[in-house]
Formats: sequence, structure tokens, C-alpha cells
Amino acid sequence: MTPLRKDAARNWDRILTVARELVDEGTPLQLNDVARRAGLGVGTVYRHFPTTEALLETVATPCLEAIADHGDKALRDDDAWHAFSGFLTRLVEAQVSDPALAKVAATAQDVLPRTTELKQQIIATGTELLARARKAGTVRPDLDDRDLVPLMCGVAYATYVHSDGPDDRLPTARRYLDTLLRGLSA
Repeated sequence: MTPLRKDAARNWDRILTVARELVDEGTPLQLNDVARRAGLGVGTVYRHFPTTEALLETVATPCLEAIADHGDKALRDDDAWHAFSGFLTRLVEAQVSDPALAKVAATAQDVLPRTTELKQQIIATGTELLARARKAGTVRPDLDDRDLVPLMCGVAYATYVHSDGPDDRLPTARRYLDTLLRGLSA
């Protein structure tokens, strides 16, 4: 990607800031609304982000990158159970802390290649960490690779449904995940 001119970079940052605010407050992203709130022309927003999905994925990218980075560190951890459970904990914490991530993770088709790349990396990391934990005998042998995504989504969904609001989500998610991890350990 070629570097943006200073004014274009400022507009990009402003669009992302407004989009992040809207996502965090639970307001559906509409590019026209983003333009109005950012004090920019609609054409400027559409030049940077041709679709709402592209904007949402861009908002979620830092969180996806942080999870992927955490996964890289977990792969270097010699303690298979610690690496596996720590990665799942970070993944669930991100899902319940970042509304953009929850929406992007739930979509079957990505708009941006970077989103697909990060999602595939995260899934591959989880699969490898599970294989290591299975080989070390620290996780139930009947836990299948395909079980991880539904289990993590289930914990995140249950957290949203049963927590007492945004301030209670993280402790609730940790409690649910701790219970799940105790059931998964060998």
C-alpha cells in the first residue's frame, strides 16, 4: 500500500476513530453516518472504505493482530496446557471486549484479504496449540479441532446473553471459560 498524503491519512484516522466509537456504542455502521460524524464528505469515506464491511474489518484488525501475536507467543511456550488455555482465554477476552471483533468473527465471508489471513492464522494457531496439549496429555483426547471455534463462540455468546452489562462481561467470560477449561483438561 502506498503511503497516504497527510490530509488523506488524517481523514483515514478520523473515519476509523468515528467508526470505532459507533461500534463501541452499539450503533450499526453506516458509511453516510460515519461521514457526517467525522465531518467529511461521503465520497471521502467511500474512497477509503467502499463498503461497511471493509470499514468494520479495518476497525477489528488491531484486535485480530493482537490475538495473532499472542498466538505466536503461545506457540513458543513450553507448557502445552498453559499455552493452550492462555490462548483461549485471550481469544474469549477479545471477543467480549471488542464488539467489532465479535461481528467480524461471525461473518462467513471476509472483504479484506488481511482479515482472512489473520483469521486463518488464529485458527491454525489454536489447532496447533490443541495438538500440542493433546500430545502432552493435558487435554481430553476426544476434543476435536473443529470443536474450538464453536466452544469459544458459545462462551462469548453466553457472556453477552447472561452478563449484567458491559462491565460484567469480562468477569463472566472468564468464569465461563474457566469452567469450560476445567472440563477440557485431562
